[in-house]
Order: sequence, then C-alpha cells, then structure tokens
Amino acid sequence: MFFIYDAQDALFAFMQRGGDVLYLIGLLAFFMWFLIFERLWYFTFIHNSLIDKAIAQWESRPDKLSWNSSAIRDMLVSESKSSINQNLSLIKMCVGIAPLFGLFGTITGMIEVFHLLAVTGGGDAKAMAGGVSRSTIPAMAGLAVALTGTFANQYLVNKAQKEEDLLVDHLVSE
Repeated sequence: MFFIYDAQDALFAFMQRGGDVLYLIGLLAFFMWFLIFERLWYFTFIHNSLIDKAIAQWESRPDKLSWNSSAIRDMLVSESKSSINQNLSLIKMCVGIAPLFGLFGTITGMIEVFHLLAVTGGGDAKAMAGGVSRSTIPAMAGLAVALTGTFANQYLVNKAQKEEDLLVDHLVSE
C-alpha cells in the first residue's frame, strides 16, 4: 500500500518539476492510450463476430460472379475496413502531437530561464540550472509518449492490414 503513496508522491514531484505543460502531455497520453486499448479490445472481442457476419452474408449469396455481387462484395470489404481502421488516424495524430507539446514545454521553460537571467543579471547558476531542468522534462515526457505510442500504433496498423487481407481472401468470387 505504501508503494502506491510513494508512486503518487513521485508523480506529483515530477509534474511540479516539469511545469504545467506536463498536465497537457499527460492528458494527451491518457487519450492516446484509451484509443489504443479500444482498438485492442475491438480486435480481441468484437472483430471476429463482425468478420464472421460479413463472410456469412457473402456465402449466403447464390450468385457470386455478377456485377451486383461484386458491388456487394466491395461494400462488405469497405464496411469491414472502416471498422478495422477506426481511430488509427487519431492515434497517429496523438503520436505526432506529443513531441510538439514537449517542445512547447521546453520553450516555456527556456522563457522562464531567460526571465530569470534578466532579473538576476545571470549570476545565479543554481536557479538557471533548475530552469533548464524544468525545460527539458516536458521534452522527455513528450518523446516518451510518442515513442510508446509509435510502437503501439505500428502494431495496430500491421494487425489491421493483416485482418483486411484475410477478409479479402475469404470473400472470393468463384
């Protein structure tokens, strides 16, 4: 139980050292991982039933060679691709925005350092070091969020492409 309190205190201290931009990065990370877990949930529990329904609808057709059947096959593939690729572009966008938020935190931290230099005349090295530290923490956090999101996004994109290819293979014209 004390581990939870220690982790909470460490997180609070980290957020204080990094500035207010870390809250924005944390919110972005929460949103991004919510979308990632939603896609994992979809592929684990929902996807197979939707694909089975599309395959059953295709298999129930007596004619698979006409233009009408080809249009229905294309519709089934398109609907399935739409559900497979849902939220992948949002995850990719979050991955791209995270380092920009980190850069924003770096710039605001450096503005604080320059303000401190102007006020003290540049003689307080400890205060400047604290400001530089405060400006690098958001960059590190933004890059960490982007890096973890990149791996998860690439896994989901590969999984989606594999499932699309399998669906197209199942819905064959005779």
